[in-house]
Amino acid sequence: MIRQIGKEVGKILQGKVCLVPVAEFMLPAKQNMSSQKEVKNFQAFFRSRPGENGEPEEEHFGYRESEYPGVVTPGNILVRTLLLSIDPAQRCQMNEDTGVDYISPWKIGEAIQGLGGLGVVCESQSNHFKKGNIVTNIGLKWPWELFFLMEESNLTHVDDNVIKKAIHLPLSCIGLVGLTALLGVRVMGQISPNGTENVVVSSAAGATGSLAAQIAKLDGARRVIGLTGSDPKCEILVKELGLHGAINYKTENILARIQELCPEGVDVYFDNVGGTISDLIIRQMNPGGRIVLCGQISTYNQDVPYPPPISEDTQAILVERNIKRDRFLVLNYIEKFPQAIHELTQLVMEDKIKVCLLVFIGVAFIFEAYLSLMFYHQMMFF
Repeated sequence: MIRQIGKEVGKILQGKVCLVPVAEFMLPAKQNMSSQKEVKNFQAFFRSRPGENGEPEEEHFGYRESEYPGVVTPGNILVRTLLLSIDPAQRCQMNEDTGVDYISPWKIGEAIQGLGGLGVVCESQSNHFKKGNIVTNIGLKWPWELFFLMEESNLTHVDDNVIKKAIHLPLSCIGLVGLTALLGVRVMGQISPNGTENVVVSSAAGATGSLAAQIAKLDGARRVIGLTGSDPKCEILVKELGLHGAINYKTENILARIQELCPEGVDVYFDNVGGTISDLIIRQMNPGGRIVLCGQISTYNQDVPYPPPISEDTQAILVERNIKRDRFLVLNYIEKFPQAIHELTQLVMEDKIKVCLLVFIGVAFIFEAYLSLMFYHQMMFF
């Protein structure tokens, strides 16, 4: 059972989940990594598909000892995983067709290919990396395995100062999550810096949403309002992240609360959830408003196109008020990554944005970590 192998060691503010393999803490510091007989390897693998309209369950994941990587050939790196990232977008990888061209479906019986990770170089046949370097991936490829081989072109160094600040930052803030938040707000949100626009963020206690809300505030929004699913989360959004207001969408009247908190209307909506919640927020949007269509987690377990269709009434509002609602894919803005990473690094190093995590020990704990991300069963705040 997963609970017998893993152990929760952190508390949550973001929807981002990091995992630390159990075996990581069992390895002596001076152990010879080149000896396959001395070192065991472990991996999480994909057992079966839940179906496009089904919810993932424990039976769909597996954990096993795996073969230690072979000889490191020129241009390749032997990496030991330190942290893994779990992301909502991985739900589509459980289907036979992901519906997108930038990530591939998981193969049954094989090690799961994650979207992001952090590791240390154990052995290198590259002039660009040496043993002991901390690395992360460039593309959307990091296997859920303790030891693995990776081509040097797929890895990049992590700034030592960032690691000293917090080892999780390349995944939780300065990687794709932070890039999505920053560029989504900047490129599509285009918040006026003169303090005249109101911003609403759904799933504001999630990985991307929590960062997007803080960035919107820093960029000069008049008010930033976050939606989330519990009173403790609402309290954290206001008291810890400094948002101007928060709405518990499960217990409060969303429409009435939006009108109360944004009497002038909503100018920018950072949409992470879709569905009925988004329909209600769009009703309160001003002419010329912008919707950053970042995610639609409310439909991830449904067989619908992305972006999912909206009602005729909502579509009419978009047309009548000239509200832009375009899908945002951060990979379309790779040329902006260097500057954005530089800015995110500055923000976190100067403590201008906050990042908190849910951390699980063990590759074997992945299923429970995934459910905590998708369904918020175990999220706590500090």
